[in-house]
Amino acid sequence: MKDIHDIIKSPVLTEKSYDQIPQKKYTFEVDINAHKTEIKAALEEIFGVKVESVNTTRKEGKLKRQGRTEGRTPAVKKAFVTLKKDSKGIEFFESMVQ
Repeated sequence: MKDIHDIIKSPVLTEKSYDQIPQKKYTFEVDINAHKTEIKAALEEIFGVKVESVNTTRKEGKLKRQGRTEGRTPAVKKAFVTLKKDSKGIEFFESMVQ
């Protein structure tokens, strides 16, 4: 079993993510191998909120070259979380919007 703090890596702080906060939709960068149920449980335990749905996307790393050597940047997985209507917002985001 994974530690809940290893599942949620960081919040995604972009213009688009700020625009979705009033609809109680939040964006997080999560562990690449985390499942939706694990993400939901981790968020409910860390922030004390009720999660309605979790949608995820996975972005493969870009191919980078330096001379003849090729490599990739790390792959990233994002979770788009919608809270239930009766749930309070996440305080971390609420303080940044005001």
